[in-house]
Amino acid sequence: MQREGMAEMCAEFVKNRVSIVTPVYNGESYLSRMLDSVLGQSYKGLEMILVDGGSTDGTIALAETYRERFKGNGIAYRILTGGGSAAAGLNRGFPFVTGEFLIWPDGDDVLERESVKRRVEFLRAHPEYQCVRSLGYYVHEETGKRVQAEEKRGELENESLFFPVLNAETFVCCGCYMFRTETFFEIYPERKIPDSIVGQNLQMLLPFLYRYPCPTIKEELYRVYVRPGSSSRRRLTEEEEREKCKEHQKLIDVLVGICGITDRREIRRVECRKAEIRYWFFWKRGKKCKMLLAGIDIWRNGGVTFGEFMNKVAYIFVGKLIARQKAAQKWSKKRKGGEDSAK
Repeated sequence: MQREGMAEMCAEFVKNRVSIVTPVYNGESYLSRMLDSVLGQSYKGLEMILVDGGSTDGTIALAETYRERFKGNGIAYRILTGGGSAAAGLNRGFPFVTGEFLIWPDGDDVLERESVKRRVEFLRAHPEYQCVRSLGYYVHEETGKRVQAEEKRGELENESLFFPVLNAETFVCCGCYMFRTETFFEIYPERKIPDSIVGQNLQMLLPFLYRYPCPTIKEELYRVYVRPGSSSRRRLTEEEEREKCKEHQKLIDVLVGICGITDRREIRRVECRKAEIRYWFFWKRGKKCKMLLAGIDIWRNGGVTFGEFMNKVAYIFVGKLIARQKAAQKWSKKRKGGEDSAK
């Protein structure tokens, strides 16, 4: 097996080349579909950088079987080890990136045949933009049937996506976005994004989207496979969820620093989002008093009006009681109606 060492980071990027950086861990059962989709792209100016995060199955052996196929298609192909988390995997691959454009799809998903071409064509035709995204759709791995999307699409005409992404009002689906590489590495000159158990996409997207508008190509060019056993869909323990909640907020603070946000109104919106993350964690765990405190922070930072806040308070403390009363009223009306018809 060929192993790659550290690369000397290039100062100039190859025009029209698209670098694809994909972290993978224990992907023997699914990696082929991503690699096949890269080989099947209608756009051929590609560079594939695959980063293994310490797989204990046959992932690397499988990846090695593709070496000649990539070579035959004229696509540069690297297999790297030492990734770890998804963010660490990207960091391991970034020094080897040489393309003018950058994408980072997941190892278990699929790029539709025109995915790369359509996005490159858009950025070539619109040099004023530094990034672009397309739409994705979801398919159940076992049945092959289309399923409901796990993320909101949001307002597709909106190009100011920092707060919609921060607030989970639009999708962060990694294989849908494309950046101009040089612009991205101006944000991360050491070619390292912050590592986090939360994932990799907020680090990739938020600092970029704070600086630059991002239009949407309204075509479904990325297929997401829903795998019940995947790490992102594994049921977390309460302690794991609590730790993820804390880390999510810490990561937001780090990214706010990278973005250089100083505007008071924007900072309040960020604080509101952090409070919402806490609120929904406590809601899931049934911790009413802590939900109330998070709700107060949401209100203080302008996330809701006072009236909306009071509605939240009512829901927290008497929501179940009201629900029971409504159910009893409904049952009573139904019973009365039955009695009247019997007469």
